[in-house]
Amino acid sequence: MTRTTAEPSELFSKAEREAVYRAIYERRDVRRNFLPTPIPDEVLARLLNAAHHAGSVGFMQPWDFVIVRTHETKRAVKQLFLDSNAAAALRYTKPRADLYRSLKLEGIEESSVNLCVTCSRQRGGPRVLGRSTVRDTDLYSTCCAIQNLWLAARAEGIGVGWVSILNHAALKRLLGIPRPVKVLAYLCLGYVSEFAKKPDLEAAGWRARLSVENLVHYEAWGQRVEGKERLPGCESPRSIHERATRAKRG
Repeated sequence: MTRTTAEPSELFSKAEREAVYRAIYERRDVRRNFLPTPIPDEVLARLLNAAHHAGSVGFMQPWDFVIVRTHETKRAVKQLFLDSNAAAALRYTKPRADLYRSLKLEGIEESSVNLCVTCSRQRGGPRVLGRSTVRDTDLYSTCCAIQNLWLAARAEGIGVGWVSILNHAALKRLLGIPRPVKVLAYLCLGYVSEFAKKPDLEAAGWRARLSVENLVHYEAWGQRVEGKERLPGCESPRSIHERATRAKRG
């Protein structure tokens, strides 16, 4: 059968589409339940290659990855976290401060692999295509690489946790990262005993998930309705997971 020009090209099958959405909805920022099982080199290579295939403005590919495995380095990074976290806790007053101090916000020493993701802002030279008006597109591109890795990790049964409570200047000195290179993320990777049904901060009562319908504007900011219809409701992550589980059993 000849495909007409109006037909979409290279459609995924229904099962493939559901697997993509399942990875998105079941992705978690993991800080607990790490197992001692090491991540095989070939699996880590797949995750890094997935990250490396993210889109980047001007195809500049500004990311680098520093793999951390040794206990000594992890312990030093953990101390940086403890110092920064103690200072961060002082920003809150009771009862919020008590809730903050009860949260587990990292899995640095428990996870199999730590990964520092950086952005080399000079890569591609002074005139990168598409970057002349928005200089921070290199940072955005690196974040796309991180999300690629995160979703691929979920498909591999590997949890990823982003440790944002760190002094990046001190982290750069510890890891020997050159001054012009920017640290974007410090990630903890490892197999886990389970993935939480809800994000930790939602389960702890720190924040609730916003409704996507309230975040969509049509044609101009503040216009919430397109014609007579609002954005249709989305299928919940739970229903997608349950349907995928039934299909797997069947």
